Amino acid sequence: MKKEKILIIGAGGQIGVELALALRSVYGTDNVVASDIKEAHPMLKDAGPYAILNAMDAPATLELIRKEGITQVYLLAALLSATGEKDPKRAWDINMQSLLQLLDMGVQEKLSKIYWPSSIAVFGPTTPHHNTPQQTVIEPRTVYGISKYAGELWCQYYHQRWGLDVRSLRYPGLISWKSAPGGGTTDYAVEIYHEALKHKKYTSFLSEDSYLPMMYMDDAIRGTIELMEAPIEQMKTRMAYNLSAMSFSPKEIAAAIQKHIPEFTIDYAPDFRQQIADGWPKSIDDTTAREHWNWKHEFDLEKMTAAMLENLAKGL
Repeated sequence: MKKEKILIIGAGGQIGVELALALRSVYGTDNVVASDIKEAHPMLKDAGPYAILNAMDAPATLELIRKEGITQVYLLAALLSATGEKDPKRAWDINMQSLLQLLDMGVQEKLSKIYWPSSIAVFGPTTPHHNTPQQTVIEPRTVYGISKYAGELWCQYYHQRWGLDVRSLRYPGLISWKSAPGGGTTDYAVEIYHEALKHKKYTSFLSEDSYLPMMYMDDAIRGTIELMEAPIEQMKTRMAYNLSAMSFSPKEIAAAIQKHIPEFTIDYAPDFRQQIADGWPKSIDDTTAREHWNWKHEFDLEKMTAAMLENLAKGL
């Protein structure tokens, strides 16, 4: 068993629930403290150490780190793209203040590692949209993307200046059956499976040919842990790594579902999220991650669709 004591901040979100469960299977239940601003998610309730914690509350965060003897922190708390556009200043404050104060604690408390997720939202309309490279033009147009890019630069700065081992991934859209989406532009790709099973129809808030990079949550969780466990000499960039698995459109995911549910139908009513999606890449080049720390995805659209429908059907 690895001798680490891990704190997850924002464990009640789409990534946090599954990451907490996965980390506990690796490090042991008692060595992973999950926390969020609200009561524990049903999948985390009574399943291991849990604390109610506001990511913005620096004194409470520091107290918890010291009390539990924390050596690694995964900071997942954030307002996502679509939610952030409804209250940009609040999104900026939450996304940036929580990171900067944790970076200071990392130096002060000599934490061994910090994980902070970035996103394809750092890219914008001027970025190459196909096979977006690791290093490219980055001019985000959403407050979420702006905060993520600024955060990447801060993480790099803290590593260069104080040697803090901060690691990060630029997640594509993430798809999971275990937890609800958190207000992102790619949420349609989760909602569509629920609606297909419940109502046999779905209205997409993106147009039929809106291609976006996507990933099944199992791959994202495994990739996150593999990144954090990789030897430090393999971390050859301190900006967030591009991470990719597949790209598809609402029309294509609907066709994949129809192979299992032939009567399923889809229509389209693009809303404000369409403009956000139009500014993001259609596909991502993650060669750097594959070369530096041997990243490999396992799920494509067909395999993911079968897994999503099978697991969601069990809960109906």
